[in-house]
Amino acid sequence: MRISLARLSPAALLAVAAVLYSAEKPKPAPSPAPADPYAEVQPATESLDMAMYERIRDEGLNHSHVMEFASALMDGIGPRLTGSPNAKKANEWTRDTLTKIGLENAHLEDWGEFGLGWQQMNTWARMVTPDTAVLILQSTPWSPATPGPVTGDVVFVNIQSDKDFDQYKGKLAGKIVLYGAMREVPPVDKALFDRNTDQQLEEIAEFPVSGGGGGLPPAMQARMRTFTERMRMIDKIAQFFADEKVAAVIEPSRDGKNGGGSGGTFFDDNGATLGRTPYLADKRVKIPVAVAAIESYGRLDRLVEAHVPVTVEINIDTKVTGEHEHAYDTVAEIPGTDPKLKDQVVMLGGHLDSWIAGTGATDNGAGTVVAMEAVRILEALGVKPRRTIRIALWTGEEEGLFGSRGYCRQHFGSAALSTAPDQAALPEFMRRATGPLEVKPEQKLISAYFNVDNGSGKIRGIYTQGNAAVAPVFAQWIAPLKDLGVTTLTMRNTGGTDHLSFDAVGIPGFQFIQDDLDYESRTHHSNQDVVERLQPADLKQIATVEAIFVYNAAQRDQMIPRKPLPNPVDEQKRREPIEGIFPGAVPPPAPEKQ
Repeated sequence: MRISLARLSPAALLAVAAVLYSAEKPKPAPSPAPADPYAEVQPATESLDMAMYERIRDEGLNHSHVMEFASALMDGIGPRLTGSPNAKKANEWTRDTLTKIGLENAHLEDWGEFGLGWQQMNTWARMVTPDTAVLILQSTPWSPATPGPVTGDVVFVNIQSDKDFDQYKGKLAGKIVLYGAMREVPPVDKALFDRNTDQQLEEIAEFPVSGGGGGLPPAMQARMRTFTERMRMIDKIAQFFADEKVAAVIEPSRDGKNGGGSGGTFFDDNGATLGRTPYLADKRVKIPVAVAAIESYGRLDRLVEAHVPVTVEINIDTKVTGEHEHAYDTVAEIPGTDPKLKDQVVMLGGHLDSWIAGTGATDNGAGTVVAMEAVRILEALGVKPRRTIRIALWTGEEEGLFGSRGYCRQHFGSAALSTAPDQAALPEFMRRATGPLEVKPEQKLISAYFNVDNGSGKIRGIYTQGNAAVAPVFAQWIAPLKDLGVTTLTMRNTGGTDHLSFDAVGIPGFQFIQDDLDYESRTHHSNQDVVERLQPADLKQIATVEAIFVYNAAQRDQMIPRKPLPNPVDEQKRREPIEGIFPGAVPPPAPEKQ
């Protein structure tokens, strides 16, 4: 039956009109498929906004707030051992401060269970006989406490292999054990503070072409075997000391570059913890342990070697604040504005956690505050980036890149790791992959990650991490920065920090070349890692350069060029010798079946 439009009510007419309009309305064009970052064609010439270079330089160099961030974090909060109450304070402070300076979506991301929450409250020791002397030392991370001040006779224990245990059985109860050989203390005849010379930068820029064909070189393999053996022994030694009921253990501090581990400086990192994973509740060290400045240790050691009776009073006051603490990364953003590119992301960051002897200023408070200052600069200038800019501040770096690896695993992808006994003894980031890299959709949206974690020294260039396609891009970016000392590009890889987590999942991850200053000689993981070791002018330069890199990556039409997607399973196979290429070679007989 035909219906006359004149007989319909106004509401019905509107409904019919809507139906007709929707039927005739053109369908929206389908959203473009996300670009494949592995297939993008890169331009030969970069389009650089030199006016923005100037604005960033002016804000970063003449209106810096980086030292305000530094003092608030290092002086106001202090050392930030992963899982500790101070790490929690630092996560919350960075989240709240990033919000205060204008970033959006500032939040904490749980990367998983870490282990023991722990604090050092107070540690001191003094020699009682044959003389009184104050000893320079602190507890090692995750050490249990002594039951108040304890006094004991000092003995030296040397255990290198399983056969050495018997000579000490039944002889250590209540003793203060010196564990670790006294080392040489050379005179400080070289500068503990230095900058890269032009010749050193030229050497860094030159890519070493070796005949090794990839993989670990023999020297590194030997060091890995030594490390594995030490780790095998260290847990047994710690348990032996606990079974023997020693009162406490004192270890000598390692040295630093150019003899920097002297003059009262001591280092409290992994080498001093008397355990492979002392932060795990079921692997915790059961006896109090302290690490001493080499001069304090040396006096005790020489007296004991001379058979002089020595007694020490020591008080290690620590507490466990939780046994199964989770750990967090701090994340915040400047949202992208380009309709086609805003879902893509440029990341920057550094690790927020530290060791405990100092306040974690150069390692890696510096990387944290310059990343915060870099995004503050961009926010202060009212930058509306095409891509989203995301800052991430990691925890768990010192124990094995846990925070950045966890973030990458949750967002970008991962590969199964070997559980073979020799591999299980290694830190997770050093273990061999046994499965393919499983990539998540977010992986294709990250253009690059820029990391700072080599102390307070100014940026002199950047490691391309073997990414040949990015070298001409970065060469154009740094050309206007020559007067700031940024001159060097190298194809070399550099390791030891969080950019490796991104590189492992096929995302361009970069670490900057920095002046060493006194980082390796006396601040890296030491009681000298404090605000006084920061160089304000260098930090201003770092933040300015990093802001320019991040801005350029956020604005360019293409994502940062990528290396081929890693294939960890295939990597070892590709290094194996080619079979059957020698004329006349006779293949070995097949092994007999049992």
